[in-house]
Amino acid sequence: MIQIDNQNTEEIIKELCTSNGLSYEKIDQEGPETSTLEMFFSGYPKIVGMSFFPNLTTLTLVGQSIQKISDLEYCPLLRNLWIAECCLTKIDGLQHCTNLEKLYLYYNEISTIENLETLMKLEVIWLNNNQIKEIQGLHTLQNLKELNVAGNLIYKIGTCFDPNGQLERLNLSGNRICSFKELSNLASLPHLKDLSLNDPQYDPNPICLLCNYATHVLYHMPQLQRLDTYDVSQKQIKVLAEATVMKKIMYYNMRVKSVHRQLNEELEKLKERKCKLQKLPEDRIKLFSCNIKHLERELTELQTSGKIQNNKSIKSKRLEIEKSIDDNENTDETSEESSLENKFFLKLEALRERITFWNRKLDEIEKIYQMEVKKKKKSNSLVVQFLLTELETVGNTRFEEGSPSDSWFNSCYDLILSRFCAWDFKAYGITGVKINRIIRVHNRILRMIFEEKFQLFLDKEVLSETENYRKMLECLFYVFDPDLPVKKKQLLQVLEDGFQAMEEHKLSRRQAVRLSNSLTICERPRIEFLQQQTKDECENSNDLEEPFRYGKLIIAKVFLGHSVPAREKDPISQVNYPGANSVFRPRKHLLSDTSDADDEMNSAMEHRNCDCRHRQCEWFVFDHELVLPEYVVEFEYTTLVKVQSLFSTLSNVIVDERKKNTEGFILSSDLQRDDEVMNMEPTVKARPKIVCLDEKTVLSVAKANIYSQIVVLNLHGNSLSKLRDISKLTGLRKLIVSFNEFTCLDDVYHLPNLEYFDASHNHVITLEGIRGLSKLKYLDLSWNQLKKTGEEINVLHKHTSNVLSLDIRHNPWHKPVSLRLSVIGRLKALTHLDGVQITEEEAAAASCFIAGSKISQACLLEHSRTDEARPRILSVHPYAKILTQISKNKVDSQIHFNSSWYPKITVLDLDGLHLSKIANLEKLENLRWASFSNNNLTKIEGLESCLNLEELTLDGNCISNLEGISKLTKLTRLSVNNNHLTSLERRVFENLSHLHYLSLESNRITSLIGLQKAYALIELYISNNYVSTYQEIYHLKETADIESAKDLFGGRLTCDMIAERLGHSDFTKMQELNWTTSTIRTVDLVPADQFRNVCNVNLQNNNLTSFSGLIFLPNVKILCLNYNHIESVLPRQKPQNHLTNRQQLYQKVTSSGYGQQGPSKGNRDAGFGENLPPIMQSLEVLHLGYNGISNLAQLQLSRLKNLKLLFLQGNEISQIEGLEGLQLLQELVLDHNRVKTIAEGSFARQNTLLALHLEENRLRELNNLQPLVKLQKLFLGLNKIQELSELEKLEGVPSLKELSIYGNPVTRKMSHRPLLVFRLPNLQVLDGMTVSTEERARAELHLIEQQGIPAANSPIDSGFPGLPITFSKHPPIRVTNVNLLEGINRLFGSDLMFPHVFEDPLQNEANKYKKSKNPGMVTTNPRSIHAEIALRQVKGATANLLNQLTQQSGTTRTAYVHQNNRENDGRMPANSPSRPNRM
Repeated sequence: MIQIDNQNTEEIIKELCTSNGLSYEKIDQEGPETSTLEMFFSGYPKIVGMSFFPNLTTLTLVGQSIQKISDLEYCPLLRNLWIAECCLTKIDGLQHCTNLEKLYLYYNEISTIENLETLMKLEVIWLNNNQIKEIQGLHTLQNLKELNVAGNLIYKIGTCFDPNGQLERLNLSGNRICSFKELSNLASLPHLKDLSLNDPQYDPNPICLLCNYATHVLYHMPQLQRLDTYDVSQKQIKVLAEATVMKKIMYYNMRVKSVHRQLNEELEKLKERKCKLQKLPEDRIKLFSCNIKHLERELTELQTSGKIQNNKSIKSKRLEIEKSIDDNENTDETSEESSLENKFFLKLEALRERITFWNRKLDEIEKIYQMEVKKKKKSNSLVVQFLLTELETVGNTRFEEGSPSDSWFNSCYDLILSRFCAWDFKAYGITGVKINRIIRVHNRILRMIFEEKFQLFLDKEVLSETENYRKMLECLFYVFDPDLPVKKKQLLQVLEDGFQAMEEHKLSRRQAVRLSNSLTICERPRIEFLQQQTKDECENSNDLEEPFRYGKLIIAKVFLGHSVPAREKDPISQVNYPGANSVFRPRKHLLSDTSDADDEMNSAMEHRNCDCRHRQCEWFVFDHELVLPEYVVEFEYTTLVKVQSLFSTLSNVIVDERKKNTEGFILSSDLQRDDEVMNMEPTVKARPKIVCLDEKTVLSVAKANIYSQIVVLNLHGNSLSKLRDISKLTGLRKLIVSFNEFTCLDDVYHLPNLEYFDASHNHVITLEGIRGLSKLKYLDLSWNQLKKTGEEINVLHKHTSNVLSLDIRHNPWHKPVSLRLSVIGRLKALTHLDGVQITEEEAAAASCFIAGSKISQACLLEHSRTDEARPRILSVHPYAKILTQISKNKVDSQIHFNSSWYPKITVLDLDGLHLSKIANLEKLENLRWASFSNNNLTKIEGLESCLNLEELTLDGNCISNLEGISKLTKLTRLSVNNNHLTSLERRVFENLSHLHYLSLESNRITSLIGLQKAYALIELYISNNYVSTYQEIYHLKETADIESAKDLFGGRLTCDMIAERLGHSDFTKMQELNWTTSTIRTVDLVPADQFRNVCNVNLQNNNLTSFSGLIFLPNVKILCLNYNHIESVLPRQKPQNHLTNRQQLYQKVTSSGYGQQGPSKGNRDAGFGENLPPIMQSLEVLHLGYNGISNLAQLQLSRLKNLKLLFLQGNEISQIEGLEGLQLLQELVLDHNRVKTIAEGSFARQNTLLALHLEENRLRELNNLQPLVKLQKLFLGLNKIQELSELEKLEGVPSLKELSIYGNPVTRKMSHRPLLVFRLPNLQVLDGMTVSTEERARAELHLIEQQGIPAANSPIDSGFPGLPITFSKHPPIRVTNVNLLEGINRLFGSDLMFPHVFEDPLQNEANKYKKSKNPGMVTTNPRSIHAEIALRQVKGATANLLNQLTQQSGTTRTAYVHQNNRENDGRMPANSPSRPNRM
């Protein structure tokens, strides 16, 4: 090796030439011709001499001492550069290599990715094994296809890869990525095919050790072909990942909805409580208002009649009385000189004062109610955010709410109480602390990092015997910065990502996590900050609660490590405390820093009788990963002044006078004051109430003779519900109908001179019918039942446009928040609304409000997006909201003058814009996701052109029916929560054939009959409605088709089901799985390895359509699937146009299928070749009887390479095919099928077959049996064989020992048995009867005698075709006297015994061949009867037969049993239940 210290440039160039076979002397000639240079492990200190190689394209330098890239400006053609395993600290000197395509800088000391902006052609970068902490500097590399940054210090991804859309391969292994949100950012790379986060050559990222890691990655990046070096290209893997995620989303969606439902129930209770509390004030207001109107009417009548001589107007007199009351408020009695008029006015003012008082009480109750609602919603929102965080982290961060029954809850409770010192809080009026809620945080990633660092510390340190490391673990409170109060978002960030996120923006002020073991140290800064803030803002001192009453705590597990005391002058930072893990500061040092504001507390401490301050301490931990948040505590302080809330007590609203805080409550003196006012003079005399209005009554009330004279009509305080012929009063200027029974005002029309109209205190529900009131100036509609904001405002705008004063208070408006601005914006002439004057600022704000509540071009541009793909994100929010928040694909505002941008819009989010109508969407023909939640919509309209709409959200409106969506045939998700729906129209849902998600919560729906035709429904949410009977649920039977739900989620045999039956979950000792007659459709036993000892599976009588998850069980030898619907070993995809709805639903589940389609002869074998990989290689015995199988090729049985026994009885098989791969098959049962012929290739490769069962088929010919060279048993009973010539073909099976042909037409010929005995010399049993030596001799003689000719004659003359040409002597028969029965019993053991009962073989043929009605039971058929008889009678057989049987049965003792025992012996589970025949 060259010594670096003595090396000069010339020597370096010489070494470079030598390493590459170049001559230094000829470098001028050879250099320009050189395109590749390499140098390995030679200590090359720097890059020099590149000017000699101007045409260099590849430079490789490995294992050198290069610290800086230089001299490459002479190589503009360089395409490949390797500077690996060197000492590079910075990427530089590549600016001129603009043609560079591949850059390898791995195993260096680079800390920053920089200076690559000019390398536009770069496609490959390897920067693995460096010191890089952040991915940056790649924004110009749009052609980048491969990036390797493994083995660095990266913990965050962010949006750094957004410009690199062509990236295909990315290796991030060996880094510190620990957040699923970071991985989700990689979904922006559409061409990414190879991703590594856990490469075997590197340590895994922490996130790879979490649950559901692979599922999360594959769901967000379905285009991946390889993940962590594994092949994930199979579609089934992606489908499984997506199905898993969709189930998770569905689960958390239901939980979120449950929380919302609980909130609605709590809010309803609050509302009921508010109504009860407001009843008394409302009754009082109504009483006083009614009396005021009575008095005003009497006063007017007195003045009109002249009994009161007063020329002053009521208004001016009222002002005088007000001044009098101001001068002397306690005056209850009028002087004797007071006139009757003054009495009227005094009582009127007293009544108005009481109304003001009770209105104030109503406002107080409403204020308290809103505060309680806010608390409930805030608490609810936090729970929802916890659930969403669980979903986003794929369950790796969970939140558990505790209860007193939990031990950890009580431990936390005691911990907080033990660290609360009442003396410390005495100055704030706090006497105690109450725990409202404790939430336990389960964060796997933070705990894993904490334990890893904790273990590293223990491994490095040598602890003495007296020092226990557990003493370094503490439970401490996190000290919040009062200037940066933790809101919900920051709190969730801390609980999910740890305290690093909380401390990052505080580093300029604090470089450690601040903690304390004292509630005083933790809470005191917050309390003082809020007190000062309240003081500065001059808030109302009568507020119900102190601003600091409610608080939150984070309790963290902390590893303090080496902790040192804080020094007064040194700031808390790692630099000032080297070698320390934490710094502590006792409470006594904190007291020295207190301000003058703390004097009161310090003086109180002098008289305290506790020693808490000696234990109180503050800690600063430098490493945030050693602080693990474990609990969140919500608490409140109890104070000296106990606040009695109206909504937290069941006591009476009326309280004692001694209560200090009585806001919202009613004092007994208030009721006494009411009585005093009501008893004031003058008293109102009761009048008879008018029920029906006619001409005479009108004239009487108005004190007029004709209608034209009536100017004022006061009908207050009657029982009127109609104003018949009121339009005839054309001169009417003032109309009062308060305190009547009106529900509508449709009689009030065409009163051209009406200026004053009082219709308060009625039951008016609509203003429809009012018209022609052009001069109306004053309108009072308070205390009615008006609800529909938009409709009523439209009526007023159209028919009372000149009204100046309007009162609409105390109506149950649907959208009260936006009511005032809506009214002011529409009624331009209005000067007073609800008794409050309208300011210019308010009028301007109302105009802007109205302008913003319409869908304009600007609105569409602002709230739309142009994304084409549905976002793959873990959220339960509508896609329109998600895309609007995360997508940057806005419509270009520069081209908004051109209408071509409308079709580009696919996403529209118009939530909370106070829209009263959907309009101007005609051109949005490609709109796919839209949301119009929290508006003022009353009907669905304006969407007729949006035919591509897939998702529509209309929550929080006033919609009463779903008319308007029936044309949206592509709609898949519809949400109309919190509206006013009362029914579901069937005709609407008939057209929504793709709708699978429907949410109709919090409406007024009474029936579900309209959903009968919503066949595609999968999710239906309909809580908080008015469905009252269970029968309504039956309308959903045809919808989500119960069938669909069953197909997608039901009929699964899972580990949980087995564990429930066994009582434990240890499946490793299971040897047999028996689960019959349970409607099982799929088998999902994962992980399959835990069932490794299961060798016998019986799933008879279920609904399986394929082997499903059984194919993954590693050691199954015997599988019984009789009486199912098996169509294939694995499910096959079928064309959609050939499937029924049920079959299409079956295809949604990987392991399903339905029935078996019989393809045409031309394509039967397509797709079922031998090239399919083998499965279930341990399987030896397979039962597929009675499955409706019609095509053997489609079963894909050739994949079961080691199968020895195959049972296919009771199916609909017509052709024997698809058995090419079963080259080890020994027994095949095809009884009771539809086989007509045996094709040429049926048994082409079954040269090991020993037994073939073809009884009860339609065979007429016995062709193509020659390949069965080892066949010993052949059962052909009950077929259609007619000719003896067909029996002669069996001579091609010379090894045949047992044959059955009973029930065939040929058996009626007496010569069939002698012929077979003669032709088959090895035959031992025929039709269940043993062929003896004597019978064989008789058969030969019988055949000769039948012809009556010598034995030497030609066989043709004998009349028996097929006999040998030369027949000169009897064939030799050798008989060995062997007890075959004893040998077989010994072979099969005690499980198989042959009875010693002799049955008559000549029994009635009909009874003999009779089938059992229950195939599952053991029955007696002809073949089994004759076999038993023969085995009992046999006295001799060849010794070779016994030996051969013994060898063949060595591995499977369950073989060679008769048909009646076939389903109860070793070839299937012994406890299989019986089942009736299927038609």
